[in-house]
Amino acid sequence: MTFQAFIFYFFSAVLILAAIGVITARNPVHSALLLVLAFFTSAGIWMLLQAEFLAIALVLVYVGAVMVLFLFVVMMLDINLARLREGFWSYLPLGGIVALLLVAEMVLVLASRYAGLSSMPAPPPLPTGYSNTKELGRLLYTDYVYPFEIAAVILLVAIVAAIAITLRRRKQSKYLDPQKQIHVRREDRVRVVAMPSEKKEQ
Repeated sequence: MTFQAFIFYFFSAVLILAAIGVITARNPVHSALLLVLAFFTSAGIWMLLQAEFLAIALVLVYVGAVMVLFLFVVMMLDINLARLREGFWSYLPLGGIVALLLVAEMVLVLASRYAGLSSMPAPPPLPTGYSNTKELGRLLYTDYVYPFEIAAVILLVAIVAAIAITLRRRKQSKYLDPQKQIHVRREDRVRVVAMPSEKKEQ
């Protein structure tokens, strides 16, 4: 076994164990940390496949942004773990069926003639000065420029729609106007009323 194959099997074993720990850990913080470990090992496997850009993007985007947000939300919210476990056994049969279907699909894909393990050899060594990021950018902006722009427009529309739904005015909601607060006067808020004194009758 070569050193590269040993590193691949080591990363794969760590990735599988971390993925199992994500769904079996009882503490949400532990699950999030195990997911970070799974992302790091996935990035290591991408590096073995000479896909440096995908490995760096996985670490920066998911580990550096998404998982930090997940950890912040999980640690700031008071999550009732007992309530989260309610209904686990009722959803277990459906979850088991979905898991078996996913495993069967992966076996069919890996056992096929076009995407099997035997038809996917290791990538050949690249020449000196080859840039994976440069080649990916060249393909995106030449051969796949129209699908790339369509995907960008769809994402932009989704972002605008999410912001519009969030910021729409509701009649029952109360909000403050800072401009009116700055220009407020004492006469608009306080009114002194002169009232005659009253004597309590004996």
